Amino acid sequence: MTTDPLVVFTPSGKRGRFPVGTPVLTAARQLGVDLDSVCGGRGICSKCQITPGYGEFSKHGITVADDALSEWNKVEERYDQKRGLKPGRRLGCQAQILRDVVIDVPPESQVHKQVVRKAASARVIEMDPATKLYLVDVDEPDMHEPTGDLERLARSLKREWGIEAIRADVTLLSKLQPVLRKGKFQVTVALHKSHQDDVARVLDIWPGLHESGLYGLAIDLGSTTIAAHLTDLVTGEVKASSGIMNPQIRFGEDLMSRVSYSMMNPGGDKEMTKAVRDAINTLAGEIAKEAEIEPHLIFETVFVCNPVMHHLLLGIDPVELGQAPFALATSDSMTLEARDLDLTAINPRARTYILPCIAGHVGADCAAVALSEEPGKSEDLALIVDVGTNAEILLGDRSRVLACSSPTGPAFEGAQISSGQRAAPGAIEAIRIDPETKEPRFRVIGCDKWSDEDGFAEETAVTGITGICGSGIIEAVAELRMAGLMDESGLIGSAEMTGTPRCIPEGRTHSYLIHDATAEGGPRITVTQGDIRAIQLAKSALYAGARLLMDQRGVDKVDRVVLAGAFGAHISPKHAMVLGMIPDVPLDKVTSAGNAAGTGARIALCNIGARAEIEQTVRQITKVETAIEPKFQDHFVAANAIPHKTDPFPELKKIAPLPQVSFNLGGGDSGGEGRRRRRRG
Repeated sequence: MTTDPLVVFTPSGKRGRFPVGTPVLTAARQLGVDLDSVCGGRGICSKCQITPGYGEFSKHGITVADDALSEWNKVEERYDQKRGLKPGRRLGCQAQILRDVVIDVPPESQVHKQVVRKAASARVIEMDPATKLYLVDVDEPDMHEPTGDLERLARSLKREWGIEAIRADVTLLSKLQPVLRKGKFQVTVALHKSHQDDVARVLDIWPGLHESGLYGLAIDLGSTTIAAHLTDLVTGEVKASSGIMNPQIRFGEDLMSRVSYSMMNPGGDKEMTKAVRDAINTLAGEIAKEAEIEPHLIFETVFVCNPVMHHLLLGIDPVELGQAPFALATSDSMTLEARDLDLTAINPRARTYILPCIAGHVGADCAAVALSEEPGKSEDLALIVDVGTNAEILLGDRSRVLACSSPTGPAFEGAQISSGQRAAPGAIEAIRIDPETKEPRFRVIGCDKWSDEDGFAEETAVTGITGICGSGIIEAVAELRMAGLMDESGLIGSAEMTGTPRCIPEGRTHSYLIHDATAEGGPRITVTQGDIRAIQLAKSALYAGARLLMDQRGVDKVDRVVLAGAFGAHISPKHAMVLGMIPDVPLDKVTSAGNAAGTGARIALCNIGARAEIEQTVRQITKVETAIEPKFQDHFVAANAIPHKTDPFPELKKIAPLPQVSFNLGGGDSGGEGRRRRRRG
């Protein structure tokens, strides 16, 4: 009795015996090997390319002969002439198994293509999106067996792809018949299949093989900015990323002021809903133009946002989120039609998925961070802080995860700061103050040189030095503390107290002068006492939220800290620690995860299994409501000191012993009549 040939697939290692003449694609499907095919084995999509290996494979215990696969056929010849096959490649749907063989499936031929995240983790995004393309041959109409075109399309999809049921709206039906006939009853369909629904929706249809692409938008809808990643739903590649200011800022800089606007102005919520939807349409159009794709090829959007933005996006008045018990209209995830949200800049039949919220003040953005950073799978105790206008904080390990939201306000993003601005070319993003001379040196966005280096003036001539952004103001306040120009209470000393004329009187307090370009008609950039107060309030809220979670876990320290958010990626861990933004840990245990909420949105866009996972995860997270926790105020007051009134910060002392100075502007005298005390530490 002859034994059927053995086939071994790499990198999966799956193996099995198949009759002589079995196509490689058929063997792959029967073994569950990750080998792509859109055309269903017709040799026209080229997704199923494979590389056979020849020679001895001791690891697999087989020797592969040169004639292990059938010879090239006309289909492969034609494809190679038209588009070209890499040397050694075959089409899996055409190559037949004749003898024992080892088959390598290259990354570009795998369905679940791996997209390696560039920040925080080498974890991969497995491609299994809700929206996919299928090439199908539809039975032609027959007078003796009268059926509709949609019904025959459904029958063919079930036969060729195992799709059990489909539905289509009337706008799709109106183009179905002409497209079928133009393609001679061979068409490509875009199908959306939710993880919560067995019926697939037909989103679009093209004659023949559609090769212009399939795209989705992962959108992080923040209080201050709206960020979007245009993602290829076949490869997972981010084709373009872009952002736009949230126009709702004109109704209030923070979330509660927007809730107040809705309370005080009848119809105010509808104004804010329209504003944000218009902005998303603008952003979608711009990002499609940047990537040079047609906007109607965007078939799906995934949103992550805080609860107030969640309600305003959906057209729900957020008034209940402004008062205890902070009830959400719904906390579950939602799958909608994009047109329900007036998203008109993309495909009219596009679908939208919104991640679940965790609690009244802990939103889908925090859920997205949990999906991206997976604190519930951490062996050590991790504190994850998504720094923004509202800070989302997660604390957890394999045993338990807690979450809260802290109202930090917009100071960390350069707002409410006298010389503050958004992160843009010309903004000071980093600063150092010499502890001896008290002189500053700084770096601006758009120039790699420091201000005391040759060529700095020339390289910044176009942008100028325009202001200071969030990371810059954090470093400036921390540097003032390290240089002994500001005491732990946040007071800047006078010129006499500090020994530098850069400490200038301003009313009853003092400011520190970083850069003065008034002689050339430019700005005068200072750090004022008001700026420091705004940063103190923001960092105190952040630290108090973290301490509250630590109290709930019964711990005084964490093992590591992850700074998330686009802004978090640019914070210097040392300066954040000096400021007392985060709990004391060794500096090498502070890492950046970049825009983790945006990454979580992209994971949910690219993988429907991740959607089911986060829906389950949020139900297991313990929610802590900072607004009603009595200890929050105690932690907040103690955290006003820089770095902290009572917490010792031993790790910080090893790397940055802080001068023990105290400035007392007795009676508010700005002329320097106060006392300066130095204590030996």
